[in-house]
Amino acid sequence: MAQEQHVQIPRVKLGTQGLEVSKLGFGCMGLTGIYNDPVQEEVGVSIITDAFAKGVTFFDTSDVYGPKTNEILVGKALKKLPREKVQLATKFGALQTQGYDAAINGTPEYVRSCCEASLKRLNVDYIDLYYVHRIDTSVPIEETMGELKKLAEEGKVKYIGLSEASPDTIRRAHAVHPVTALQIEWSLWTRDIEQELVPLCRELGIGIVPYSPLGRGFFGGRGVIGAVPEKSFQERFPRFQPENLEKNKVFYTRIEKLANKHDCTPIQLALEWVLHQGDDVVPIPGTTKIKNLDTNIGSLQVKLTEDDLREISDAVPIEEVVGGSIHERFARLSWRYAVTPPLRDGKSSA
Repeated sequence: MAQEQHVQIPRVKLGTQGLEVSKLGFGCMGLTGIYNDPVQEEVGVSIITDAFAKGVTFFDTSDVYGPKTNEILVGKALKKLPREKVQLATKFGALQTQGYDAAINGTPEYVRSCCEASLKRLNVDYIDLYYVHRIDTSVPIEETMGELKKLAEEGKVKYIGLSEASPDTIRRAHAVHPVTALQIEWSLWTRDIEQELVPLCRELGIGIVPYSPLGRGFFGGRGVIGAVPEKSFQERFPRFQPENLEKNKVFYTRIEKLANKHDCTPIQLALEWVLHQGDDVVPIPGTTKIKNLDTNIGSLQVKLTEDDLREISDAVPIEEVVGGSIHERFARLSWRYAVTPPLRDGKSSA
């Protein structure tokens, strides 16, 4: 199977605004508990520093992870790393005290207060990539972006990103200040962005940062050959429910056979499929174990042709995933519904 030894992680331009990152990023969310129990602080710090030593320089967190504790953990890891060589991404949007079920706030006052708080928790002078984590559908995106533009002008934020935004919102936001990256779910198992969002991002020069590129653990066998942990965040998703187990097994078995063909693991094949979607695509898989980190890095050794990519795509047909019984995207959080109102004077800068 493909291993991480001697793997040199390439660097790519994320978007067209100048941000350069490692082709493979690291999502830090799970270190403070979401799919599993939180790891001990020293373990979380060591995973981040080990990832950096192996060539991963792009780290993703959020004020809502924990909440707040994830940024604190990442900040402690950053103390052990050369700041100028790390690309740090964090997000704001969901009210921190209530987590994922919270209301969403995109007012200028809230944007600034969140940024100041994140800078303090992370113990940094600037944030490389600052995302709107969820779109506040009650506040015009121009108002939110206007404050982010001010933060960029002040040097507190270098680049601005969006997460889970609609095409209309992306265009309007980009008209106020260039959007460097869109963070959104993308994997063999979640491909609804391919019809509209991917072409739009490429039209505007916006990089794409897929989160959950391994199907929330599915391509590691979770929900198929391994149980979903009790009280895990995955329990919320219909695709991990017992009634979908047999359908899951069909998809997983197909990918497992193809992985054997390419002498790699299903995880590596699924991750390399995402990595092959373009130089403007930088996935951010997360893990709480060094061995899984090594497996993820080893995916870069898997070489796929265009025919291989089509064969892998056909193994998990998009028409069977998008809108199907295993497609669990929450309507409230989906980019399809995250459209903000026009400016209060009735005008839009788009």
